[in-house]
Amino acid sequence: MTYADAIGIGRDAIFVALMVTAPVLIVSMIVGLVISIFQAVTQIQEPTLTFIPKILVSALALLFFGPFMLALLTDFTTRVFTNLHTFTR
Repeated sequence: MTYADAIGIGRDAIFVALMVTAPVLIVSMIVGLVISIFQAVTQIQEPTLTFIPKILVSALALLFFGPFMLALLTDFTTRVFTNLHTFTR
C-alpha cells in the first residue's frame, strides 16, 4: 500500500462520514435555529426547550434517511474490500 492509497482511503472515509452524518445534523440544526428564534421572539429562555424537539427530529431523520446512510456505508465497505487486493502489494 502506497501513501497515495492510504490518503485516498482516508479521503473517501471522511467524505462518507460527512455524507452519512449530514442529513441528521442539518435537520437538527434547522430545528434548533427555529426554536431559538421562537425563544428570542417570546423571550422564553429555557435551555431544555430545545432538547426534546431536537431528539425527536433526529430520531425521525434517522428513520427517514437510514436507508440512504446504510447504502453509503455499504457501498464504501464493498469498495474497500473489493480493492483490498490492490492495497497489499
